[in-house]
Amino acid sequence: MYLYNSATHKKEEFQTHTPGRVEMYTCGPTVYHFAHIGNLRSYIMEDVLEKFLRYEGYDVNRVMNITDVGHLTSDADEGEDKMLKGAKRENKSVMDIAKFYTDAFFADCEKLNIKVPEVVQPATGLIDEFITTVQGLLDKGFAYFAGGNVYFDTSKLDSYHVFHNHEEDALDVGVREGVEEDSNKRNKNDFVLWFTKSKFEDQALKWDSPWGVGYPGWHIECSCISMKFNGEYLDLHCGGIDNAFPHHTNEIAQSEAYLGHPWCKQWFHVAHLNTNSGKMSKSKGEFLTVSLLEEKGYDPIVYRFFCLQSHYRKGLVFSWENLDNATVAFQKLISRIAALKPDNGEVDGAVLAEYEDKFKSLVGNDLNTSMGVTALYDVLKAKTTDATKLAILASYDKVLSLSLLDKAAKVREEQAKAQTAKAAGGYTVTGEGDPAIDALVLARGEAKKAKNFAEADRIRDELKAMGVEVTDVPGGASWKKV
Repeated sequence: MYLYNSATHKKEEFQTHTPGRVEMYTCGPTVYHFAHIGNLRSYIMEDVLEKFLRYEGYDVNRVMNITDVGHLTSDADEGEDKMLKGAKRENKSVMDIAKFYTDAFFADCEKLNIKVPEVVQPATGLIDEFITTVQGLLDKGFAYFAGGNVYFDTSKLDSYHVFHNHEEDALDVGVREGVEEDSNKRNKNDFVLWFTKSKFEDQALKWDSPWGVGYPGWHIECSCISMKFNGEYLDLHCGGIDNAFPHHTNEIAQSEAYLGHPWCKQWFHVAHLNTNSGKMSKSKGEFLTVSLLEEKGYDPIVYRFFCLQSHYRKGLVFSWENLDNATVAFQKLISRIAALKPDNGEVDGAVLAEYEDKFKSLVGNDLNTSMGVTALYDVLKAKTTDATKLAILASYDKVLSLSLLDKAAKVREEQAKAQTAKAAGGYTVTGEGDPAIDALVLARGEAKKAKNFAEADRIRDELKAMGVEVTDVPGGASWKKV
């Protein structure tokens, strides 16, 4: 397997510190609000990466943090804590906010078929470890106390800029957007390891420390959580490209200073999801969530399919038109899979192995999920039994996680119901010969008959998003593409 390494700016053969085992860390959410679908693009791609590593035979230990303290509204360690901001917005406690949005995040993950990592650790659960690491950095001469805070001293490093080869002048205080002057810093790139009450009197969560009552900085939590659950050598660190600097840069600085040896070799960064007006962000008000997609009649798995059609290192443009196109393509794919007969022939083990090897070769080239999706159509065209095709598709879906066979089985079930209803002189659906759409129109009719009008409206909106117009007629409904 080959992956692009953000630290070396080139594609490299994937290797691990311990053969056959992957210590994997993914930056988790700051749980002060709902995750928008731009955030979730990164988690989808990280999920595919983990599942592909398992598909390749690796034992994967994936660790994720939950940031429930320490992440300030500016990357320059300025502004208020995002958790406090969320608590003020909703007039709740920080811990209530953290629990609510942590639960909401994992509910979204479930809808998107994103696997929960082996270890999920809230930052507030490891305060003692943070304090120990900060003290260690002070003892080693990599940190200093000033103005009530503990800072990491970047001047003690041989190299600081890892991912983007930033020019020093480009990071002058007040020049780079978002950087504000902090007179306590010895160097403009220094960052806070521990804040005390002398700086943020209204901080909701505080702990005793050798430097006064305060709370940890954002960057220190990921290093400590990884070192605790992944060990001293991390094989693979993942996150959105916006975390590369300063967050991941600072993680490397403090981790290697503390450990005294190289920490993480492979860095995996996912590009932004953009709208027509630019990068999607909560601050801009472009707040598209999984729940909003559902309210508009879209299956969250279609959004996953939409993401997989693009390479993770390329910016992806979201629009409702693009999602509509993905919906149509996904429904057609499911229809073609539903047309396969599970009892048609035996599974040919040799063909299955051949296609699995092809899939590993395609997706293993820098996690090329678009080629992985294309491989699904190649399976449908293969000259083999339907049972073999279904076995190959099930194998691929261990990585892609699009619920292909479950959705196809549901279409077959709806088709059978439609045939039974038609034979019994019941609700009849006529259209343009697409079994998947026939099944949806039938389901809408059954929902109306049961007076479940909310479900009928939801299916109508889903059909509308697919460009399908439904007309009710005596004894059933007819549909057409518009």
